[in-house]
Amino acid sequence: MKHIAILGSTGSIGKNTLDVVEKHRDEFKVVALAANKDVDTLEQQIRQYRPRLAALNDSDAANCLRDRLRDIKDTEVLSGNEGILAVATITEAEQVLDGMGGSAGLLPTFAAINAGKDIAFVNKEVMVMCGPIVMEAVQKNGVNLIPIDGEMSAIFQCLEGARDKQSDIHQLLLTASGGPFRDVPKDELYNVTPQQALNHPNWDMGAKITIDSATMMNKGLEVIEAKWLFDIELDKIDIVVHRESIVHSMVEWTDGSTLAQLGPTDMRIMIQYALTYPDRLPTPVARLDLRESRTLHFEPVDKDKFPCISLAYTAAEVGGTLPVVLSSADEVVVNAFLDERIGFMDIPSILQCVMDRHDVISKPSLEDILEVDKWTKSTTLSIINAKE
Repeated sequence: MKHIAILGSTGSIGKNTLDVVEKHRDEFKVVALAANKDVDTLEQQIRQYRPRLAALNDSDAANCLRDRLRDIKDTEVLSGNEGILAVATITEAEQVLDGMGGSAGLLPTFAAINAGKDIAFVNKEVMVMCGPIVMEAVQKNGVNLIPIDGEMSAIFQCLEGARDKQSDIHQLLLTASGGPFRDVPKDELYNVTPQQALNHPNWDMGAKITIDSATMMNKGLEVIEAKWLFDIELDKIDIVVHRESIVHSMVEWTDGSTLAQLGPTDMRIMIQYALTYPDRLPTPVARLDLRESRTLHFEPVDKDKFPCISLAYTAAEVGGTLPVVLSSADEVVVNAFLDERIGFMDIPSILQCVMDRHDVISKPSLEDILEVDKWTKSTTLSIINAKE
């Protein structure tokens, strides 16, 4: 039985992970859970799985949770950054599933790696912000870093048994659904609402990643993530729009053959693979039946309509702290758009503005990255406030 800790247990990835655990209670034991401030959901999860440790980032929420759990004697409730880090490094866990989004997952991820834990992660922002440092820590501690995000998991699976043969790779092809606005003319994007942007045609995801899908920033961030995760040159990574989201990504080899990973649009498949790697178990999802009448479409991405992609390639090419700026600023502008403080097409223009203001540090330390993260969020907010 594998003992796991879950960071971000009350979010979409965390809930799907626990659904996988529920279907395989003889395979997994949850020893620790962490979330931001969702007391109701975390209380329910604790009562169901009885972890030894639980943490909420919000101290008031943690106090409320302790009051509610007075009848539960075998779960310790902690709070704040120390509590989250305690969950990430708990001795009993063999693997930490990192479902925390954005820069909030940065320090817990490093703590888990340095504690010798295998990592199953969906937080592409961590790899975007400090991919070289993450991979150095992974190699130093001899742990597995297994992606959950659909496209990264697909590439990971297609490269199985060939990760030391990058010279044989012609290109990585990251598939993109195109989001809810793939057929909407560019001039109509200036008036779209958050509700429209949250209406993803294929996937059921959290708000942040759904908006990133609408702007196609998620695909740009994945380009940077893939560069570091798979140690591949930037010019060997491309994006192709695939409406059906059946092919999750592909690897084209130098001999002209292409390997693709196909499956239903259900994150539980990728989550379970990350938890059972290198083995596989039946998943609690409907199977992909290719005997049904299906048509698969592939087309180039419109970088003029979705300028966030070009911003990501620029950040990846420049390197250093510029990807940090892109990722951290994106967190702020997405929240501002969801709060209806800025328009949809303000997102790439503000990102460009923040990137232009930044003095890049070519070889940043972790401390540098954390400082740039703070600077970026402050600068981005000031630009947003100036627009109002």
